[in-house]
Amino acid sequence: MQQRIYNTSSDFVYLDLRGRIVSRELKPAQRLLEMKIAAAMGVSRTPVREALRRLASEGLVKIVPNSGARVASPTAGEMENAYRVREYLEDLSVELACRSAIDQRTLGKLDDSLRAAESALEKGDRDAFLEANSAFHRLIAEAGKNYVLCDYIENLMLRTNVYIFFSDSFKEEEDYSLKEHRSILRAIEERDLDKAQERMREHLRRSYRALSAASAAAQN
Repeated sequence: MQQRIYNTSSDFVYLDLRGRIVSRELKPAQRLLEMKIAAAMGVSRTPVREALRRLASEGLVKIVPNSGARVASPTAGEMENAYRVREYLEDLSVELACRSAIDQRTLGKLDDSLRAAESALEKGDRDAFLEANSAFHRLIAEAGKNYVLCDYIENLMLRTNVYIFFSDSFKEEEDYSLKEHRSILRAIEERDLDKAQERMREHLRRSYRALSAASAAAQN
């Protein structure tokens, strides 16, 4: 077994906690006590605090003032709100990408992201799949050269990826996302704005429905 190398104590705590959250060893809404984690992992509270902040920036942990940290517990309302905002922003993202001629280098990167997602699906590597999925959407935003929009989409991608971590939706993603991404990319290459926006809206709505259904099933 390959030994993992950590750059800092914070990295060590972050990767350990992240793995336990994603694997659901740590349950949604479970309290994360700094002192208890520090004692169990043989570190001071400072790297634990840094790791929790990093996890909070990814949406995996929620830090409440005067209450402490808990594993995130996304609600159906939060998920719906995130996807609604994302649909509006990615509609604009696609518009800007279609109006600005995407160079071959960017098209190559988009194709690379699709190949990386395909490889991740074959290996059943959810982290790698989500990373490639995020890269696809981020590259479309970057092609429009509105970097404020890029930042917002990046943040929303983190949020919606968290919902996938807390659901059993990976199989749904496996069935649809790659085909939908390729259809979106073809429309952008052809600079067919209406089709590209329609494909993106369909993709996001289907993703939301799959997540919503998985979340509802998990609660029953």
